Amino acid sequence: MDSSVFIGPEALPALAELLHRPAVSRVFVLTDSNTARLCLPLLEKHLPTNYQLIEIPAGEEYKTLASCEAVWSQLTEQRADRFAVLVNLGGGVVTDLGGFVAALYKRGIRFAQVPTTLLAQVDASVGGKTGVDFQGFKNHLGVFQAPAAVFVDPQFLQTLDVRQLKSGYAEVLKHWLIADGAAFNQHRRLGWLTDDWTPIIRESVALKQRIVVQDPLESGLRKLLNFGHTVGHAIESYLLTQPGREALHGEAVAAGLVCESWLSVQRGLLSPEELDKIETFVFSVFDKLSFVLLETAAIADFALQDKKNVGATINCTLLQGIGNGVFDQAVTLTEIAESLRYYHRL
Repeated sequence: MDSSVFIGPEALPALAELLHRPAVSRVFVLTDSNTARLCLPLLEKHLPTNYQLIEIPAGEEYKTLASCEAVWSQLTEQRADRFAVLVNLGGGVVTDLGGFVAALYKRGIRFAQVPTTLLAQVDASVGGKTGVDFQGFKNHLGVFQAPAAVFVDPQFLQTLDVRQLKSGYAEVLKHWLIADGAAFNQHRRLGWLTDDWTPIIRESVALKQRIVVQDPLESGLRKLLNFGHTVGHAIESYLLTQPGREALHGEAVAAGLVCESWLSVQRGLLSPEELDKIETFVFSVFDKLSFVLLETAAIADFALQDKKNVGATINCTLLQGIGNGVFDQAVTLTEIAESLRYYHRL
């Protein structure tokens, strides 16, 4: 399941070398409407001159089977064969959806991930998870399918606004909280902004790869990477049903980090002092998401569809101290609603 990840100035030349191999019949590039405009010009010189562009609208609301069908239709109309390569140029929506499309087209064609957001560079494009949202539930349909390789060029981050950068930083923060307490303590003193994201990307990718290589299909250890996501996905999914109130994935995960850290305190796994450090750091980067107390039960209900659940048991990843995640912690719907009420009161 593990794939090569190229990070830095050598990434796009390495992609060019892959795409120019004789075994590649055709090259298709999947973008959304933003990355077609902002990122494709940076990539184009590394592509074969006869590549075909496929574009979908930008936004989580388009991470659907309908978008997949549109891409499959274009691949079919262009007579893409099983030796074609799909290059997914974009953030988490494009890399997740594009990988899913490639995995199913003609029972599987190769795909390359070229993540353009911090979130996709440190998390979404690495590890072989693909998928789309379904009936309002995040990543409800998907398969594990490793890309041919991942090509991470930090220059794409210059196309992002501050809100998108912060969204990706939530996944970096998650990695530190589950597996690197020293990095968490170092960076909470330094602050989140940096002039060079490359070292942080390298460290974050390496941490995720160490976990994924031991558990590629998420039967155990890889569940650590879901810290913040049981509650975070519930918040994100609920707000997607509220036009004008949508949250970015990382914004919802940041809220989930606080909620699930609070749950860790309730279990006696995390100290109140550690919770305070986590909250202080999270709220130094992220604004608090807004919802009313009457919505907490409706938000919590979305956790019933979490992919880590077993039957009616909601399985959560919690913290046994900063830097030490523990997975398969059963929590109740009432506890999730209580964590949301705690967050609301902060």
